[in-house]
Amino acid sequence: MTDSQPDNYLDPYREAQGDMGNEFGVTLWANTKSQERRFKVFTQMCYLPGKRILDAGCSRGDFAAYLGKLDIEYGGYVGIDGLPEVVDFANQRGLLRAEFHAGDFVADPSLLSIGDPQVITFSGTLNTMDDATAMKLLDAAWEACSETLLFNFLSIRSTTDRREELGPAHRLDPLKYLDWAMTHTPAVQLRQDYFKRGHDATIKMCKIG
Repeated sequence: MTDSQPDNYLDPYREAQGDMGNEFGVTLWANTKSQERRFKVFTQMCYLPGKRILDAGCSRGDFAAYLGKLDIEYGGYVGIDGLPEVVDFANQRGLLRAEFHAGDFVADPSLLSIGDPQVITFSGTLNTMDDATAMKLLDAAWEACSETLLFNFLSIRSTTDRREELGPAHRLDPLKYLDWAMTHTPAVQLRQDYFKRGHDATIKMCKIG
């Protein structure tokens, strides 16, 4: 990583890891209920049984654990995260058919190809990035997946109070990301109905033909 490409998008997670270790708070989600609601939307929008999944920004491996709790038998699961400590924690959880790797996939997009993923997911990963960084990353992920790209983010189109109470996270414009997605494929879905007042948005993109 050069000085011209700082990895400051990882700084909030490093600070959280320093304060809380590998406890849930390192994910920067408010609580497990809101985290699992986002995971549920992924499972509703995309058929995951038998699929090779790459979870970019996997943190503690909570998405793999959630799928296991629902008995969704994915074909393989690769988690990538920029914090080696939480990756070690994830690997020690003994999650079936899941492996976790430490690495910065923004700096090294080749990491997004580990395991030849059919489906790539980002859950909350984009929330500490600016638009240029996020879209460059999504371009790389779209190239790396063979079937589906799923990503969520805090929405600026929310009807909630937009005061700066989000800490290190910030909201993104779903219309901007919907437009970006539709330049790549017509097979695009947007959901912003799973939190009261549209707090969060999820986009699914599929490769066709």
